Amino acid sequence: MENDKKEYKKKFIQRLIDFSIKIINLTDDFPDKPKFWPVRDQVIRSATSIGANIVEAKSSSSKRDYIKFFEIALKSANETEYWLFVLRDLGIECSWHLSECLEISSVIASSLLTLKNKK
Repeated sequence: MENDKKEYKKKFIQRLIDFSIKIINLTDDFPDKPKFWPVRDQVIRSATSIGANIVEAKSSSSKRDYIKFFEIALKSANETEYWLFVLRDLGIECSWHLSECLEISSVIASSLLTLKNKK
């Protein structure tokens, strides 16, 4: 059971890394126009922050601190979702990225409910 949990966490972290890389690669295809510059920066920052906060949670000194990192990761996922909607409306194909972001958000939100004993 414990090994299953560790394997799941390892796979989820790899999923977050893969998501970050795919977001970074997505921005390579943006037109080189000033209107895309701030969006490029923000979507990369918010998307890469998700995994960084989940990994950082492992070094927490308390359960409260651990939960706080998950809350920050969820906020970053929500921000990433927003920027992906902006990109979609600017004509950038990012449907996979949006779908993946929503799934990641759901996993983190569910984890938070479990951590807070509300599930």
